[in-house]
Amino acid sequence: MATVLEKFSTAGPAGLIEGVVHTPDEIACGIAVVAHPLPTMGGTMENKVAVMLAKTFAELGCVTLRFNFRGVGASEGEFTGGDGEEQDMLAIVRFAQEQFGEELPLILSGFSFGGYVAARTALLVHPQHLILAAPAVGRFAMPAVAPDTLVIHGEHDDVVPLADALDWARPQHLPIVVLPQAGHFFHGRLTQLRDIVRQHFTGFEI
Repeated sequence: MATVLEKFSTAGPAGLIEGVVHTPDEIACGIAVVAHPLPTMGGTMENKVAVMLAKTFAELGCVTLRFNFRGVGASEGEFTGGDGEEQDMLAIVRFAQEQFGEELPLILSGFSFGGYVAARTALLVHPQHLILAAPAVGRFAMPAVAPDTLVIHGEHDDVVPLADALDWARPQHLPIVVLPQAGHFFHGRLTQLRDIVRQHFTGFEI
């Protein structure tokens, strides 16, 4: 499915937030919002994992928004470690729903620090789906998530150890899809990441 990429900016709680919207060429069957990894380690909306997640949701027919957290790129404000970034993601969700319709199912997704922010935001907006790639458990106070959340993690993640992810998931009885030999950034495994996400939605009305 072909998609059109367009830049956008919208008002956030710390000033303007910049982003990119992936619009499918067919009628959107959902809204997806994707959050990028840790800004203090160079994370932006152009991170290849965040871009792959956004492309995947667009291919599934969702109008998909990725954006820069406050203090990244042209987004105004300063890094806060989670509280402000949660408000940024909430602002993007509201912007997307105003632009494309509140009746559309909502998907939240994020990679690493973005996964932490997406999980926090999910507690506020209750999306139909939550998709987390190597969420930054252990590094931040990761909340519990819905039992149907898709969590994908690399076996050899040296940033967020798999053991930490399992410690977080265990009390929730939450399954984790583990990619053998994959690292934190899923080098060489992005197409597999895409395929796992696509498979998750097989048979779902998104």
